[in-house]
Amino acid sequence: MSGVADRLAKERARASGFGTNEKALPYLNQDFEALRNECLQSGSLFKDPSFPAIHSSLGFKELGQYSSKTQGVVWKRPTDLCSSPQFIAGGATRTDICQGALGDCWLLAAIASLTLNEQILSRVVPMDQSFQEKYAGIFHFQFWQYGEWVDVVIDDRLPTKDGKLLFVHSAEGTEFWSALMEKAYAKLNGSYEALSGGTTTEGFEDFTGGLAEWYELKKAPSNLFKIIQKALKSGSLLGCSIDITSAAETEAITFQKLVKGHAYSVTAAEEVQYRGSLEKLIRIRNPWGEVEWTGAWSDNSSEWNSVDPEVRDKLIKRCDDGEFWMSFNDFLRNYSRLEICNLTPDTLASDKYSKWSLTKMDGSWRRGSTAGGCRNFPETFWMNPQYMIKLDEADDDPDDNEEGCTFIVGLIQKNRRNQRKMGEDMHTIGFAMYELTGQKDVRLSRDYILRNKIREKSETYINLREVLNRFRLPAGEYVIVPSTFDPHKVGDFCLRVFSEKNAETKVPDDEIKADIDEEVNENAIDPTFKRMFLALAGDDKEISPHELFNILQKVISKREDIKSDGFSMETCRTIVDLLDSDGSGKLGLKEFNILWTKILKYQKIYSSVDKDRSGTINSYEMRGALEGAGFKVNAKIIELLVARFADEDQNIDFDNFVRCLLRLETMFKIFNKLDTEKTGVVPLKMDTWLSLTVI
Repeated sequence: MSGVADRLAKERARASGFGTNEKALPYLNQDFEALRNECLQSGSLFKDPSFPAIHSSLGFKELGQYSSKTQGVVWKRPTDLCSSPQFIAGGATRTDICQGALGDCWLLAAIASLTLNEQILSRVVPMDQSFQEKYAGIFHFQFWQYGEWVDVVIDDRLPTKDGKLLFVHSAEGTEFWSALMEKAYAKLNGSYEALSGGTTTEGFEDFTGGLAEWYELKKAPSNLFKIIQKALKSGSLLGCSIDITSAAETEAITFQKLVKGHAYSVTAAEEVQYRGSLEKLIRIRNPWGEVEWTGAWSDNSSEWNSVDPEVRDKLIKRCDDGEFWMSFNDFLRNYSRLEICNLTPDTLASDKYSKWSLTKMDGSWRRGSTAGGCRNFPETFWMNPQYMIKLDEADDDPDDNEEGCTFIVGLIQKNRRNQRKMGEDMHTIGFAMYELTGQKDVRLSRDYILRNKIREKSETYINLREVLNRFRLPAGEYVIVPSTFDPHKVGDFCLRVFSEKNAETKVPDDEIKADIDEEVNENAIDPTFKRMFLALAGDDKEISPHELFNILQKVISKREDIKSDGFSMETCRTIVDLLDSDGSGKLGLKEFNILWTKILKYQKIYSSVDKDRSGTINSYEMRGALEGAGFKVNAKIIELLVARFADEDQNIDFDNFVRCLLRLETMFKIFNKLDTEKTGVVPLKMDTWLSLTVI
């Protein structure tokens, strides 16, 4: 229940604007300003209790306590390492970021890309920090995490070995923003070791909140040049690189002066008239500020002599500034990979950029209710969360003169790096997309999914933090079904849709309602039933929980098609509490008749949904069983019911099935009685709330 409360609290905070870059949420409730002021007043340097200077902060295996890599590690503050440490000196540059003894080059490449854009860098690295003014051994950084920005506080004790920083460091050794940023990111992910291995796009996203896609240039789509042009117009970050085949090739320079295993940025894409036809050109920047391509279309190449002088003078500067042009075909031949980080509308303030429209939806996979696995598991796939997207407006500049709506779908799994120390890692994830035909605003049923083909899907199911694909489809309504490859995998996720035009989204789900039987007229009760009741009830003419226990044991023992250990005494007490209308603590004739009628009805439903004739029903059959009993509930309620009433094998025995249905019916009746104005909202005092929730 506390988990539900936390979720509601977060939803309210987001509704108030918290979680944006301007109002980042304090990670682990640590407020930077308050903590710094405490340290300044006390004259002490901050020591972070949530990420202490001990072995567990370094790692758990390769960087664990007994690893040779961590022997002799001493945590030191920058003031212990040099006489005049600087946070940022002369602006943040690529040379501030040198890799140490940690396999997080993916992260460093992403940090390096930030140094190319001061506005984006300042969203991650607050610039009002230094080792001179208000220094208290405390720093903070802001990161995007699955839809919200968090502010991460750290102390400045950094791991060193032989007097040198163990991990990221600056080239000259006196600038510390990059080392401190790496520590904050390690804290966010549980340890330094958790950062080992990843993709640059992951860093791109956590530093911008954008949606990062990548293209293997050997398999580039035919419209990639157009995609690059649009990305540049929308202010996206673009990076490219050349793969290496061994560590020895790292930053090796080819005969045409391209650097292998090195992160470049793409800064322009133009078409020029060249010898009677259009030539596609792409401009690339080497962050070193030197070492440029010497092939066709380089600064001093002869190709520029055949271009209109006015166009040529506008496009090139003949100097070794690290920026150069090359033909798009040469780009595809020489480079291995292109990465595009599409930015959210709030990232860039300038109106000169054409901005994406963004929609974000959070969800979870829960064993037994919403973790249905991929389409290979047709009996459970339809139980996965579903999200509807409505595309109304076509792109302004259609490709191939064919109208369509361009959008990118990204499915990102949350907090999986933190699970590594528990022996877990990324789930294998993907998504499928169905076109809506006929159905409106309701979940796609099992039959609908089995009858209809997938319209689009993620390129593959893969064990990365995120899968994403770019699509172009006709205007219409589509349902996205995100899933893990195998069923029963537990996790939380965030689904994002970046669309060129505005797109409506919603979570299609069943309306919550109940078809509840009318009250029984005592005079209409069958005389035979009355005689049976009197024989069972005894002298007081009422049935106690203990008597009910004995009655139900006999009923269940006669049913060979229902496997059950019988009703527990707890269930019998719950049943009496739910049906006892006069407060006697027992069931009278009318109340027992209601119960008896329901049990007979529930037995039929239970057997009908037990498709494999196992004598039990599993959690995925629960939705059909509830509908048979007259209840319609949404996926969130299904998830709660399964968590409450299913056993560890995700089966629901008849005992818990009856208890679940009776509890549901009672809660519906109570709500309807309290909702006198029929608004769907009921205000509750604390004592009323407690009296209802303890039933």
